[in-house]
Amino acid sequence: MRKKHKLSGIYLAVLLLIMYLPIVMVVIFSFNESKLTASFTGFSLKWYETLWHDRDIKEALFNSILLGVISCAISAVIGTLGAVGMARADYKTKGMMEYLSTVPIMIPEIILGMVFLAFFSLLNLPFGMTTLVIAHTTFCIPYIFMMVKARLVGIDRSLEEAARDLGASQIRTFFDITLPLIMPAVLSGGLLAFAMSFDDVVISIFVNGPRLNTLPVKVYTQLKTGVTPEINALCTIILAAIVLVLGISALVQKRQERRRGELSER
Repeated sequence: MRKKHKLSGIYLAVLLLIMYLPIVMVVIFSFNESKLTASFTGFSLKWYETLWHDRDIKEALFNSILLGVISCAISAVIGTLGAVGMARADYKTKGMMEYLSTVPIMIPEIILGMVFLAFFSLLNLPFGMTTLVIAHTTFCIPYIFMMVKARLVGIDRSLEEAARDLGASQIRTFFDITLPLIMPAVLSGGLLAFAMSFDDVVISIFVNGPRLNTLPVKVYTQLKTGVTPEINALCTIILAAIVLVLGISALVQKRQERRRGELSER
């Protein structure tokens, strides 16, 4: 048993090293004085200063955040209503419809991007933020749909039935009973969808306009001339923001658990 325990510890250490070593290297080289990322020549903050004055990078970052927020907001509404409607419906082709609802995340991105390109060209729709929002919303909906669908399985239907028996309408039952119960799934699905939207390159290249850049597309185009430590600095700032959000979320969750424990003791 001890030998097995040691091997599992070694395996976990190697796995964590493979996962987090590249991230650590990105953070370290964001403080590199040299423009080349092959060797660390000295500590410097000049790349953060360069990033602060880079208008194109900041604009691309703003576009990516705006695109992710709009896409996730629309996807949250459509995906949540679709999951609730599917859970309450009862017909023969229900399983097929649920399967078709998840197809966009199963199709390779390059094929999905070409389909969007042909479809928007057929409609003579100008490429830009509008086409980006439509495309990103399409592949973001399934993430929220699956999360909410899984959450609805564990909800006691008697709660909704009790609200209806007490005179609540379907709309009020949804907002007062169903929505609060599925809200964690909506939020987790929304965060996952935002991450996928923020990180997308392939589909964005196909449906992007000539005057609009998202951050992943901007970084991808810079690969042709070489990535400078300025990109490493940007990645470090984004990583720090993610860690901060996760830390705040963990603290809020612990406080809620303490309050629940105090209420149960009373």
